[in-house]
Amino acid sequence: MKRLKRRAKRTVVPSDNSVGMGSNVLSERMDSYQNILSSRWQALSPRDQLALAILSAFLLLFVGGYGGYSLHQAANSSKNDYQEQVADYFWLRAQAGNIDSNAMNAASTVDGAAAMPPANTISTLLNNSGIANAQVVAAGDAVQLSFNHASQAVVSAALGKLEQQGWKFTQLSMQQDLTNKSIQVQATVTS
Repeated sequence: MKRLKRRAKRTVVPSDNSVGMGSNVLSERMDSYQNILSSRWQALSPRDQLALAILSAFLLLFVGGYGGYSLHQAANSSKNDYQEQVADYFWLRAQAGNIDSNAMNAASTVDGAAAMPPANTISTLLNNSGIANAQVVAAGDAVQLSFNHASQAVVSAALGKLEQQGWKFTQLSMQQDLTNKSIQVQATVTS
């Protein structure tokens, strides 16, 4: 009987307090480490304590400074990447008109559909470039065009598109009207 009683005493059912005991064990270990460090600190000479304090401060400043520097570099890199992506986005957005009209013109020539007369092709290209009411007239193998526009950038883009499409300027005259600052263009192009 005594043997059975001893075994019964050894098997203890854990209670709800066992969870709290785990944190107490950790707390006790931390306290013991702090006591050991404190006793070793006290055992050092004042000169060694000062040297260890200066070394610890230097290490903290070095690690903190390097961490701050690397964080700053990562932030700058991220900012530069973002700015490049924004610049690429706006460049692509500005080029969308060129890309679409070139693709449309290439598709119409590849499909083998009835080719538009040169005057109509140039008129359509100028309209797509933002130049309305252009006078375009076929003159034999050449095409004569005349238009006014207020923006020099739009005029340059339209003339650039004509060159991209393979049109060659045989005559080009550009003048700026002094009263309303619009640009008057008269040109003759051949394919």
